[in-house]
Amino acid sequence: MTDYKMRPVEGTIHFDGAQATKGFNFNKMCFSFNNEEARQAFLADPEAYMERFKLSEEFKQALRDKDLNKLLELGGSIYYMAKLAGIFGWNMQVIGGMQSGRTTEEFQAYLESQGRGKTTNG
Repeated sequence: MTDYKMRPVEGTIHFDGAQATKGFNFNKMCFSFNNEEARQAFLADPEAYMERFKLSEEFKQALRDKDLNKLLELGGSIYYMAKLAGIFGWNMQVIGGMQSGRTTEEFQAYLESQGRGKTTNG
């Protein structure tokens, strides 16, 4: 059997088993947002909801700060964190801005400068 070793990609977080373990409780909480009642419970009392899932203080603070990059660094899965996007009203350009260290407006301008970012219906 070959021992496959991932090459790191500069500026990215490799989501592997260790990251998944670190973020298990947080990702489990995000998965719960598939349920409307869970989303409403979180919005009504985020602190109690985070406590229910036994989030570390570091995760809690990153979530309070809406710090997407810190949540990823701590073990958050972008797949499960997409559930937060709906709760916080983030679209992909907001997320892209966060991940690239730009404001949403700067990220939108960048996309447009590259011939991307504008969509049409149909």
